[in-house]
Amino acid sequence: MNPIVLIPARMAATRLPGKPLADIEGVPMIVRVLRQAQAAGVGPVAIAAGDAAIVEAVRAAGGEAVLTDPDLPSGSDRIIAALNALDPQGRHDVVINLQGDIPFLAPSVVEATARLLADRPDCDLSTVMVAESDPAERSNPDIPKVVAAMAPDGRSGRALYFTRSVLYGDAPVWLHHGVYGYRREALERFTQSPPSPLELRERLEQLRALEMGMTIWAAVIDEAPISVDNPADLERARQYARQYARMNP
Repeated sequence: MNPIVLIPARMAATRLPGKPLADIEGVPMIVRVLRQAQAAGVGPVAIAAGDAAIVEAVRAAGGEAVLTDPDLPSGSDRIIAALNALDPQGRHDVVINLQGDIPFLAPSVVEATARLLADRPDCDLSTVMVAESDPAERSNPDIPKVVAAMAPDGRSGRALYFTRSVLYGDAPVWLHHGVYGYRREALERFTQSPPSPLELRERLEQLRALEMGMTIWAAVIDEAPISVDNPADLERARQYARQYARMNP
């Protein structure tokens, strides 16, 4: 395997405009995501940017960024555009797609996403999930859940479905987090296909892959990463950064 890590980012976030450049203790959020991805060491890292301002900030921090069409409809479309610009020869056969709003993502999560593709030849896409920490999470439609057939060791599972609906029962409910690994041919097929009925119904892009007959495996992670979707999340991220700086002077 020869992975590349790509991080889509654009300024026009509905709930937090300008989110990629939001300051977190002196560092733009997108640069923090970049550094966590680089620390994983699974392959080269680049930002698939929808705006020139993001490209400038990333390059100023010593990173690589590609300017993509700002009108692209999704992060996956932005990823494939950046991939074709960076690697037209097709040298990278695996693409790790990280969201640009998870500034403290553990490098081990990136590694686990890549490892599933290496360990399971039948896996077209890999992702991650975490056990619910509060029963209220299973009824929150803003938190996607994974219905998975678990491997014997309990550390990964083959995704049967993703949903925003309530899940019942005594077993853990697995919460999905948007970190993806694609085999390159799977990403190309996925982005060439129109949104599927279940994808439109649940507003979950990964359902398109399942409806196309692709196999998705999810690795279990032990802690949910901080995701910044609104001003309250941003303040929580800033508090985390201050606390981390005090504990690691």
